[in-house]
Amino acid sequence: MDKLIAFLKDNKITEVECVISDMTGIARGKIAPVDKFIDEKGMRLPESVLLQTVTGDYINDEIFYSLLDDADIDFVCVPDDSAVFMLPWIVEATAQVIHDCYDRMGNPIELSPRNVLKKVLKLYEDKGWEPVIAPEMEFYLTKRSDDHDLPLKPPIGRSGRPEAGRQSFSIDAANEYDPLFEDMYDWCEAQGLDIDTLIHEDGSAQMEINFSHGNPLALADQVFVFKRTLREAALKHDVCATFMAKPVTDEPGSAMHIHQSIVDKKTGKNIFTKEDGTQSQLFLNYIAGLQTYIPELLPLMAPNANSFRRFLPGTSAPVNLEWGIENRTCGLRIPESSPQNRRIENRIPGADANCYLAIAASLLCGFIGIEKNLRPSTPVSGRANESRTNNDNYLPVTLEEALMAMQESEAGIEYLGQSFITAFVAVKQAELENFRRVVSSWEREFLLLTV
Repeated sequence: MDKLIAFLKDNKITEVECVISDMTGIARGKIAPVDKFIDEKGMRLPESVLLQTVTGDYINDEIFYSLLDDADIDFVCVPDDSAVFMLPWIVEATAQVIHDCYDRMGNPIELSPRNVLKKVLKLYEDKGWEPVIAPEMEFYLTKRSDDHDLPLKPPIGRSGRPEAGRQSFSIDAANEYDPLFEDMYDWCEAQGLDIDTLIHEDGSAQMEINFSHGNPLALADQVFVFKRTLREAALKHDVCATFMAKPVTDEPGSAMHIHQSIVDKKTGKNIFTKEDGTQSQLFLNYIAGLQTYIPELLPLMAPNANSFRRFLPGTSAPVNLEWGIENRTCGLRIPESSPQNRRIENRIPGADANCYLAIAASLLCGFIGIEKNLRPSTPVSGRANESRTNNDNYLPVTLEEALMAMQESEAGIEYLGQSFITAFVAVKQAELENFRRVVSSWEREFLLLTV
């Protein structure tokens, strides 16, 4: 806490936003004057905060009270002095501090997404290993609109025209939004976010930001903060930024690709590579773990009904669990690299996923593969988009199917805990019920006068 207090005083902070991530990735918490924050050394929040849906509703009462104290008591939120970020878009000097959640006895709250990631990282720590990841975040810029029934459209760029056609990797198309991205880069630098390259993706006004590789928890915090930072930069320029997995019909979806490798802390070497520079058995075990357990934990990587629109046949997203060298049609791509940098790119997670949970799930699947000495399928060299690995080991095609698989996942329950699995599934089922109540524009267009 001394380090944090010194930071607040050195930067003349007047307000502190005390935040945690809920199941959906929304920042929940309190805003406090800096003196009050220092005096209280954290905050308290009701347990129910972690059981809110994306609409702010709660799960059904029976499950709610089976998971929480009947009195809906508070839990303790303790600031992490390594997760402090300036908020440069606010006039007053304001800092955002990410907190960890504990019960009154000092035990980590099992429902906290950040604690879930820390639990998975502890598995690696006990082995003397350290995972290294590098997230890639795709997103769309769109015109602002207050009519949710209207399709999203590309914003007007510097040229005074909206983007037309496919502009993948176009420098000029990305430069259309230079003023916005200049603010984004400035604000990310002020916050210490380690972003690397900006790329124009396939969709109209669809972009990708790559993060430099590093510690999974630190990078999950950075992605969590980046999403808000980009939205704020977009709003300043009268544009919206969205991380929906499939925001625009007939346009590519947005992913959160996660590059991952594991370093032996004693030797500093990548355990995916043998001494002679070839791939290790642990590397193959890890791939097999992803192939075997992603179907059981898919909702942590594709958490919304909209997430599964990204997986529809004919889309650019991989709808398989195949693996291959430099093969972007595979769900698990192995980029060409030096032996020490050998890694796996998990291309399944959507940009809409809670970054803590998607990273935790990916690392956990690979870990179990190593633990169980699993064997992967044969690598694919051609197109893999229509493949379903091992026939009975495939990606669920709807959120309903995926939630059923997760609810019954013995591995999920063993490693993440029954309470977390029950809570997450309940939150997503509540959101799904809410989604089903909404009559879509497709139904009005094609059914209104024909059935």
